[in-house]
Amino acid sequence: MISVDNVTVQHSGSALFSNISFTINENDKIALMGKNGAGKSTLLKIIAGQSKPTSGAVSAPKDYVVAYLPQHLLTSDDCTVMEETAKAFASYLNMKAEIDHINEELTVRTDYESEEYYKLIEKVSELSEKFYAIEEVNYEAEVEKVLLGLGFERDDLTRSTSEFSGGWRMRIELAKILLQKPDLILLDEPTNHLDIESIQWLEEFLMNKAKAVVVISHDRAFVDNITTRTIEVTMGRIYDYKAKYSHYLELRKERREQQQKQFEEQQKFIAETTQFIERFKGTYSKTLQVQSRVKMLEKLDIVEVDEVDTSALKLRFPPSPRSGKYPVIVDEMSKSYGDHVVFKDASMTIEQGQKVAFVGKNGEGKSTMIKAIMGEIDFEGKCELGHNAMIGYFAQNQASLLDESLTIFETIDHIAVGEIRTKIKDILGAFMFKGDDINKKVKVLSGGEKTRLAMIKLLLEPVNLLILDEPTNHLDMKTKDIIKDALKAFDGTLVVVSHDRDFLDGLVTKVFEFGNKRVKEHFEDINGFLRNKKIENLKEVER
Repeated sequence: MISVDNVTVQHSGSALFSNISFTINENDKIALMGKNGAGKSTLLKIIAGQSKPTSGAVSAPKDYVVAYLPQHLLTSDDCTVMEETAKAFASYLNMKAEIDHINEELTVRTDYESEEYYKLIEKVSELSEKFYAIEEVNYEAEVEKVLLGLGFERDDLTRSTSEFSGGWRMRIELAKILLQKPDLILLDEPTNHLDIESIQWLEEFLMNKAKAVVVISHDRAFVDNITTRTIEVTMGRIYDYKAKYSHYLELRKERREQQQKQFEEQQKFIAETTQFIERFKGTYSKTLQVQSRVKMLEKLDIVEVDEVDTSALKLRFPPSPRSGKYPVIVDEMSKSYGDHVVFKDASMTIEQGQKVAFVGKNGEGKSTMIKAIMGEIDFEGKCELGHNAMIGYFAQNQASLLDESLTIFETIDHIAVGEIRTKIKDILGAFMFKGDDINKKVKVLSGGEKTRLAMIKLLLEPVNLLILDEPTNHLDMKTKDIIKDALKAFDGTLVVVSHDRDFLDGLVTKVFEFGNKRVKEHFEDINGFLRNKKIENLKEVER
């Protein structure tokens, strides 16, 4: 059990949170929730021992192991994927090496009666007792099993870590954490760089093999599947619900309604009491009653209603200009990089107004297909865009392409034309850029804020074919809901690459699956696709 006791964190005079306390029990699976800036990541770092609170403490039993996966990290580039991941067993391997070294020393020494000799015997006995108490580990097999589960191929294990993108390095760090079998796993946005199959594998692992877990995630389905307790950080306090995320939302709504009712009743009482005081404050016969009510008001604890995002304005993409009946036609397309075949003889037809998802493991060609449609790469075969196709494109790295020297307002002001210019502040407000925020420079924004800003730029240009490559990474659930509603109402054609099942649910009606160098068409929504995938996987296992 780990205990968080009266933790307070202050930043430049104001408290991020004050005197919060809770315990994490063995096998707890906790979702840490709250809006951006509420202090979730800060709290996770304090529990991990990477940050110190202004006051208060975190205590844990002796030998309690906490493993922490931050949102952003750096891994070394001096070894293979297998070697880097095997560092999870460093303490085990170091102990074995030390035992071997002492035993070797004991065989060559002859000072059997000396104090040093006795000390070596004592040390090797103590180490051996610890070492043999640990279940024997075939660490190479364990490493391989976890890496394959997280989407690596066998050939990848001998490649240098320097050959992999940030998302794949994140998986290596995640593998190291899972292999340590810690008492508590802390995960900050672990699904941002995982595809659907890897997320499902991670869910199974966390539910069935991990001990205690605390996770910050904007993937609603992932959180609902793995957690049974929700801790909400809001307005410097925490609320602890023994409930999974979807149930917590209902309980929180009830809590706010009760607070609102109590607040209104109290405000009515204050108004009536103030009115009485004003009316009778000069009346001798009422002096005691007036004084009593003044004291009563002074002692009153004012009811606070928890903040609620008022950012859910209805966003609308501009009406899309008319396009041809088939905005995208791909026929017998193949793409290779050297000897590596990404896909072969891929064909697809996307109709005007259709909303489709590209899904599949990372590296199977989803982003490559988008680049081909955009005309950014060469390929074999045919790809035609329909009559009057006007593309709006959101790339995975779209946020990093923003001009960092501009402010938030300037970024949008530079591209807004016509009457939309009068509504820039409203649009920024809908994406939670309020008040003085709009004068912040882009360079100081978080990943989520940059993604929101890049998304606003898309909203301002009339297009009829929207192509979004992982648009929801770094976005909180509220913003994702706003964007999803806007996309559902979009009257043009939509192609979205995403591993976020909740985002795709109710949005897309067709799925193109990328895998095994093929592109397979599924005439169903994401839930139908996933149900069928489970059946296919079972058949493969049985074979």
